[in-house]
Amino acid sequence: MTFEASLQHARVLVEDDLARRLAASTDIPPRLLQAMQEAVLGGGKRFRPFLVLQSAGLFGVDDATALTVAASLEAIHCYSLVHDDLPAMDNDAMRRGRPTVWKAYDEWTAILAGDALLTIAFQWLAEPNSGLSPAVANRMVAELARAAGPAGMVGGQMIDLEANKRDEPARPTLLHIKRLQELKTGALIRFACRTGPLLGGSSAGDIDALTIYGEALGLAFQISDDLLDATGNAAEVGKAVAKDEAAGKATLVSLRGLAGARAVLAETQARARNALKPYGARAAALLDAVDFMGQRKS
Repeated sequence: MTFEASLQHARVLVEDDLARRLAASTDIPPRLLQAMQEAVLGGGKRFRPFLVLQSAGLFGVDDATALTVAASLEAIHCYSLVHDDLPAMDNDAMRRGRPTVWKAYDEWTAILAGDALLTIAFQWLAEPNSGLSPAVANRMVAELARAAGPAGMVGGQMIDLEANKRDEPARPTLLHIKRLQELKTGALIRFACRTGPLLGGSSAGDIDALTIYGEALGLAFQISDDLLDATGNAAEVGKAVAKDEAAGKATLVSLRGLAGARAVLAETQARARNALKPYGARAAALLDAVDFMGQRKS
């Protein structure tokens, strides 16, 4: 299966699963449910769920077992986008080629929709019908909470925003930018990659290898995102571009320029590929994901 076909397979599986889960949530107030559906359905690459499914498959875990984790992770990713787009954060009016949730509804609805997606993700993992054993469900809840929380994605968002919203901006260093990106973007991607050996009960060596892969892939994803913001066009990317420079955001592009950022991207891709060497052709789709970082259009 080609990379695009594998990505599309994951997209369809997760889209259908998310739609089913939300449609079954009949006790949610209608406007809130509609905003949650607006945030989650009908767009996006589903790259993080793809990584969950591929990592799980590498260790013999079937899609049905991994899907709860994939859907929960995507709900948290979508919550983060809803809040990121708010006027107090990045103030974006377009996401995935459509109005952002706060533009389609209003700010207070968008805040509550994001809150709802964050919390329902952990409900899905912890429910008795999740398909996960209690021990594995507990591990997934703890790992995902760490990846999404103050020592993960939220911490990265804090570092990102305080660099351009406070009155005392300092010129960022390479170490600062890598730390920011490791948390803001990398934490959820690293979690996605670690789920395979964790779900499959694999060795510490396998967990370490997929962690290294996930860390490198997360950094590569953020660098490619920064390059898209600097060189892409809004129609292809599906959201506003050239915003990082205007906002004075700390990125590898702002620090090293386009050529320098591409050089770090290539180094990071090599590190990700090297982590997968023990798995050979069985990791083909995960290797294709590394190549995708140098070819992204959206």
